[in-house]
Amino acid sequence: MNTLSYKTVSANSATVNKEWLVVDADGEVLGRLASKVAKLIRGKHKPNFTPHVDCGDNVIVINAEKIKLTGKKWDDKTYIRHTGYPGGQRTLTATEMFEKGTTRLVEKAVKGMLPKNKLGSALFRNLYVYEGGEHKQEAQQPKTINLNDIK
Repeated sequence: MNTLSYKTVSANSATVNKEWLVVDADGEVLGRLASKVAKLIRGKHKPNFTPHVDCGDNVIVINAEKIKLTGKKWDDKTYIRHTGYPGGQRTLTATEMFEKGTTRLVEKAVKGMLPKNKLGSALFRNLYVYEGGEHKQEAQQPKTINLNDIK
């Protein structure tokens, strides 16, 4: 019998090829930016994607203070947390969260799009968000990537 044989390739920590990527958030809408960054961190854009392995890239987001929110989300979007005590529910609007730290909005949006388990925690450590156009990872020689090229 002369047939082709295909084997499913499953990536592991030894065979994963991780890269460093720079994403410019200047003028980007928060949710669209976060979903594409989460896809890069997770590794879903790679042909050897394996769901239970950290096979994504390290992503550096610069110019986080220049993101946009559409509509009236700056005032209407609320972030809820709980102190752990009775009656301890606290809310912040997107504007208040942005004033506390301009990188928090991007970090929170991306973290919400990652798995809620140990793998998600490990993947979140591959995200680096900076306010200005400069970052500290010059030694890794990151490649600049255009988000419009990612589907």
